[in-house]
Amino acid sequence: MLEIKGLQKSFGSLEVLRSVDLDLEKGDVVAILGPSGSGKTTMLRCINFLERADAGEMVFDGEHFDMHRAAKRDIARIRRKTAFVFQNYNLFLNKTALQNVTEGLVIARKFPKAQAEKIAMRALTKVGMADRKDYYPSQLSGGQQQRVAIARALATDPEIILFDEPTSALDPELTGEVLAVMRQLAGEGMTMLVVTHEMGFARNVSSRVIFMENGVIVESGTAKEFFDHPKQERTKAFIRTVQGD
Repeated sequence: MLEIKGLQKSFGSLEVLRSVDLDLEKGDVVAILGPSGSGKTTMLRCINFLERADAGEMVFDGEHFDMHRAAKRDIARIRRKTAFVFQNYNLFLNKTALQNVTEGLVIARKFPKAQAEKIAMRALTKVGMADRKDYYPSQLSGGQQQRVAIARALATDPEIILFDEPTSALDPELTGEVLAVMRQLAGEGMTMLVVTHEMGFARNVSSRVIFMENGVIVESGTAKEFFDHPKQERTKAFIRTVQGD
């Protein structure tokens, strides 16, 4: 479904991504792990063209794109097939939960308001937020806001959802409710690329785990291979650290 080759990105003299290769099959749930500053979020943002890569090729649904030179119309087409869930929700504070989900459908995709609201209510129901449709973000907990953000992503019927540390701003109880929604989506076959620090999700829900450090992929494998039989010494040290061994 998606293949990335030779992805590079620098900010000034800081080389953040160094020729990263990545591929996803339909239905994959890929967890991306690594210490802060390893390039995980930048990679995700480059895939969705929130950052412009310095170099790299993308093959998406059989179409080839130059990640540095992709035209605006190509980026728009790619974004119609993807959705991005941000760490800090990125909701419109002056709009209700329902309006946050319908906004992109009405403004960007030109859906009639009634149709957009019908789609939005289905998405809010899926994430358990239908009864909060008229609440503003200030009236919602962090976990509820993030579930609205996931509903907003689902409403666009994406082929892939990119999650950028979706639970890092939440306390443990609220983290659980967001992970439950993501677990449900994984069970339904949604293709997901997830930057996360949640080891339980990576081990028990993801089909594949990638470990990044210093702008490169150090190791990649199935969840069982990664946690039970890591090959690289740096991976072993990382797993020992996060598991508290």
